[in-house]
Amino acid sequence: MWGAIIGDVVGSLFEKFNHKGKDFELFHALSHYTDDTVMTIATMDALLRDIPFEVAYKGWYRKYPKAGYGQRFREWGKDNSYELLNSYGNGSAMRVSPIAYWKETLDEVLNLATQSTNITHNHPEGIKGAQAVATAIFLARTKKSKEQIKKQIEDTFHYDLSETTDSIRKWYEFDVTCQGSVPQAIRCFYEATDFEDAIRLAISIGGDSDTIACMTGSMAEAYFPIDNKIKQETLNRLPREFVDVFQSFLQKTDRLTNDELSLFHNYKPPKYRNVQ
Repeated sequence: MWGAIIGDVVGSLFEKFNHKGKDFELFHALSHYTDDTVMTIATMDALLRDIPFEVAYKGWYRKYPKAGYGQRFREWGKDNSYELLNSYGNGSAMRVSPIAYWKETLDEVLNLATQSTNITHNHPEGIKGAQAVATAIFLARTKKSKEQIKKQIEDTFHYDLSETTDSIRKWYEFDVTCQGSVPQAIRCFYEATDFEDAIRLAISIGGDSDTIACMTGSMAEAYFPIDNKIKQETLNRLPREFVDVFQSFLQKTDRLTNDELSLFHNYKPPKYRNVQ
């Protein structure tokens, strides 16, 4: 959704060059979408067209094979089989956000999140990470407080969310596992004072910056309003077919506002197709 894609684009320049602070330019001329956005769009596409997640994920990977996927996912994407990967990487959690808007009960969201995860990240930690992010988004969009969200995540998934971002920032390093990045992303959302602050906090702790910001942004979107300038800046960095799927998904889920419709009308496609 908006928050996931914005977080990915903003974080794209910091994955390999971490910035341990909140004082950075939100958008740079080179800020771009990565595999996190491609797979988030793929999740929307699977839901809209009612096709298996694995078909959508392979199809979109093959359209955009240079977007920064992990090695095992690249091998899976190229292969014609659907062999399970048993992965616990955070790829399961960064692409799950649309599912939290597709269903109207938490149980339905969790079941669908598991379906989207099992095909590539069927390790218990991979499923847990995706479910935790989907739960936080669903609870936020159904007007639960941050304290309620934090407690439910801790009670259900047994993540330790007590460590502050100031403390995490001192030791945190690159970690693409769900268990090593999802709790940190949730903590960034928990501490944030507004949407932009959530993204800046996510970048500031370092690590797998684009994916942490993607996950944090997906939760923050459900809790905070997002400035239209940030949305437009992000939208204009996406290929036309991403934008078309995204607009269709917002319309299908009755989430497309008049302001957002204007943003889509003002969309200016970028000059590139693939990235990285």
